[in-house]
Amino acid sequence: MPLVVPEVNAGDKNEWLNKLAGKTITEGTSDVTSFAKKDLPQSHRIVKPGDMMTMDYKPERLNVHLDDKGTVHDVHFG
Repeated sequence: MPLVVPEVNAGDKNEWLNKLAGKTITEGTSDVTSFAKKDLPQSHRIVKPGDMMTMDYKPERLNVHLDDKGTVHDVHFG
C-alpha cells in the first residue's frame, strides 16, 4: 500500500512536482535526493526518455517523467 503523504492530494500535479522534482526514483527509501517508488500513488508509471506510452487516459494515474540522468523533471495525471 503506497504511503499517503499528508496534505498531498493525489490529483494535484503541483504538489507532486514539488515532492519529486530534481529527485531520483528508488526501490529503497525516500531521502533528500531520492523518492521511494513504493511511496508513489498505486496508479503510476515512470517514463524515461524515449519510452513509448499508451494513449489510454486514467485521471488517477501519476506519470513521472525522468530526464536522461534519471532525475524527475515533470509529472502529470492521465
